[in-house]
Amino acid sequence: MSSKAVILGCNYYIGLSTIRCLGIHGIHTVAVDYTDKNTYAVKSKYCSERLVSPHYKEDPRGFIAFLKDYAAKQSEKPVLIPCHDNYVEIVDEYLDELRESFLIPQTEQGLYTKLMNKETLQRIALELGVAVPETVRVGEDDFYAKIDAVIKYPCIIKPSDSPAFVAKFRKKLFKANNRQELDEAIAKSHEEGLEVIVQRIIPGFDDHMYTFDAYMNQESKVTHWVTCQKFRQYPINFGASVYTGQRYVPELYELGAKFFEAVGYKGFAEIEFKKDAETGQYYLIEINVRITNLNNLLYKTGINIPYITYMELTGTPMPPHAVTRNTGLVFWYAYEDLMAVRNYIRTGQLTVGQVVRSYFKPKAPAIWSWSDPKPAFAFFGMIAGKAMGRFTRR
Repeated sequence: MSSKAVILGCNYYIGLSTIRCLGIHGIHTVAVDYTDKNTYAVKSKYCSERLVSPHYKEDPRGFIAFLKDYAAKQSEKPVLIPCHDNYVEIVDEYLDELRESFLIPQTEQGLYTKLMNKETLQRIALELGVAVPETVRVGEDDFYAKIDAVIKYPCIIKPSDSPAFVAKFRKKLFKANNRQELDEAIAKSHEEGLEVIVQRIIPGFDDHMYTFDAYMNQESKVTHWVTCQKFRQYPINFGASVYTGQRYVPELYELGAKFFEAVGYKGFAEIEFKKDAETGQYYLIEINVRITNLNNLLYKTGINIPYITYMELTGTPMPPHAVTRNTGLVFWYAYEDLMAVRNYIRTGQLTVGQVVRSYFKPKAPAIWSWSDPKPAFAFFGMIAGKAMGRFTRR
């Protein structure tokens, strides 16, 4: 019997694409979530098994015991793949314990969390000579003077703990156009017990956002990588990718590979950069230490991250590969892209013509698959149900 792949988080298309990337190679996939409601990824024909676990936050010890109990019943150690930041956090917290039962690429407990935390990430990046946006910490000396002189308005207020912030406010950050809005954003965050930092906004439209997506082997060497350029995100300007194309940018390899190898990272991760529209310098914005939105795009370009992970951990590593050409492929999350397009047009950032022309590219859809359509039907049913619920409550 070969190892099973246990996928944490199945109510989003990241889990779905992970299941497909493994299932297409005949790997037994196990979808785990704390509820069976809206978990449309389990509808995939490539989902071999589904489990409902205790809630990772409400009962963390129960969740870990559930995973270990499942692993103990298997003939081979399963490969564990978290597909959401909250699952990454608990895997990191119990990493040493979970590694006794599962195959996990990362070996250093706490590294995931250090790279997810905006403050520790900034310190590490600066130590390694990687540019990050100018930052002021709430409460430091001459706080407002530094905001006026260095950061300037508008500015962004970002959380140290992104998953907790997003869970509370349903957005990645706050934007402040003046001191009053800055104070209000800080107060809102502190009321929820969330620490925040204030950063300069790097000039440039959303298409100045880029990603370096890479897999690091057990020697922390980059073996597989691809670079991408965002075209649109949702919420607009400071959101997640909804329309992003693969684009070969060798400079990002130089920056990203140096960073990951220096910190001893193992497994898959993605760095988001922003290119300053005035200077051309790339700034490190954040790091995703799990499978990301772009997973299906990476797969379509020839970089199957879940399978690469599985094969290395089970003893048969894949030969190195990088996408060093422009394929023209675009990741598309149609549902949120339509909402983003509406807002881009409303705010005058894009024209209807620009949007229409952008769609003439080969797509890597977030959810739809002609060979595996059931998850899309389940997703559409879920969205229709939510819309009907809002309508009946009016």
